[in-house]
Amino acid sequence: MKADTTTSRKPASKMKKVLNIILKSMAVLVIAIIVFLAIVFLIDKISSKSEQGKIQSYGQFVPVDGKNMNVLIQGKGEETIVLLPGQGTAAPALDFKPLIEELSPFYKVVVVEPFGYGLSDRTDKERSTENIVSEIHEAIQQLNIDRFILMGHSIAGIYGLDYVNKYPNEVSAFVGIDTSVPSQGGMDVELPLRTFKFFKESGLARLTLKFDADPYAGMPYDDETKEQMILFTHKNMFNNTMLNELENLYPNFKAAEHLTFPKDLPLLLFVQANNTDREDWVSLHEEQIKDSVHGKMITFEGSHYLHHTKSKEIVENFRGFMEEIK
Repeated sequence: MKADTTTSRKPASKMKKVLNIILKSMAVLVIAIIVFLAIVFLIDKISSKSEQGKIQSYGQFVPVDGKNMNVLIQGKGEETIVLLPGQGTAAPALDFKPLIEELSPFYKVVVVEPFGYGLSDRTDKERSTENIVSEIHEAIQQLNIDRFILMGHSIAGIYGLDYVNKYPNEVSAFVGIDTSVPSQGGMDVELPLRTFKFFKESGLARLTLKFDADPYAGMPYDDETKEQMILFTHKNMFNNTMLNELENLYPNFKAAEHLTFPKDLPLLLFVQANNTDREDWVSLHEEQIKDSVHGKMITFEGSHYLHHTKSKEIVENFRGFMEEIK
């Protein structure tokens, strides 16, 4: 008796057709993704070139290590405040604008934009605390500033700690704005730096930012400043200098573990009261001031960027503190 192969051929034929449809669909999807990424990439490159002419200069350049470092100077007070930004702040002098406007009627305010930030050049030099602090010191020396109050945000708590120990005769007080603490946990996490770089170079970073909510909504920035800060974000986000700083993040925290603020250095720390990511955030800063002769901590409800919304309160309390220690 001869076997009927007609029935067995039909399922095989159907499976082949289904497989072909799946493969064609996958090919179309892959092509669509490639075309999408190519469009995003081209738009980013065209936009970046166009935006170069829209970025407005501010401040002045000082020569540091054979490159240009940008600084902004505002105010003519007898005492000088040097302001250092948090990690990744695209345009420090613009980001600090609300704070500068509150400080400058009473002090000479100098905002230092480290390499890779704001209008400063980028550098291939390792972003170790030692190199960063040395460059900041050179910039301050170029401006003939011999004595000043060092004020900084976030990662400036690490760099500032190193600075006041290396150059104790230059710094008359340290003021931290929700500054990093060497002993805070979680700094040993390996960051996906290659992903960050691809995200930036592919143009996907720009696309994501386009659909994000306005990061400066409700803050005391005029529309022109907001637009400039967005342009600087596109320009500086995940550049090679900043990526190298992120690569050195854990080593820099580790290197600072043995450092403390000098006991006789006036120390004022403004700290976020409601840090939900770190329950020990306030106690970490309490530990920093406990042995200081003139140490004080003030907490504020707000975001990590306290100077965005609490500049007036920061300056009022800072001036009061400086009067107290005279």
